[in-house]
Amino acid sequence: MAQEKLSFDQFLATVDPINKAFIQELHTYFMDNACKAAYEEKKSGMLASYKYGKPPKALANFLFRKAGILVRIYGEHASTYQDFLQTLPPEMVQAIADSGICKRLVHNTCSPKCAGYDVTIGGERYQKCRYNAFEFLVTAESAPYIRSFLDHEVTARAAG
Repeated sequence: MAQEKLSFDQFLATVDPINKAFIQELHTYFMDNACKAAYEEKKSGMLASYKYGKPPKALANFLFRKAGILVRIYGEHASTYQDFLQTLPPEMVQAIADSGICKRLVHNTCSPKCAGYDVTIGGERYQKCRYNAFEFLVTAESAPYIRSFLDHEVTARAAG
């Protein structure tokens, strides 16, 4: 059975009212920065994905979970904005700490094409998998940091 593609409005209709304005703001930001978007319903819930660049590479996903909506950021250039990472609130640093290790960086056992993230925050080194290292629950506290994180990543990618 083919997966039915959804519109942003159909996706937004499923977002909790408390997060709608923030998700709309991020969507507008992505569209203003020439991102490609796709929305679909998965077994685990709704998924929005945004790609940036030529060729388009994953920038962010919105995921629905029991705890709420998560934003997964693909921070390919995170090592270039370490100063920003030092400002993340404890709940976001804990999310990074709790994420899975990058088996390629730590044990050299993952695909050679896969590259995780190697960053230091608050003196602690994190070698984390690219698929969940920067996956943050949207809260009143995390929202501005998520927005700033995405801005740092888009700026770094645009710079080359």
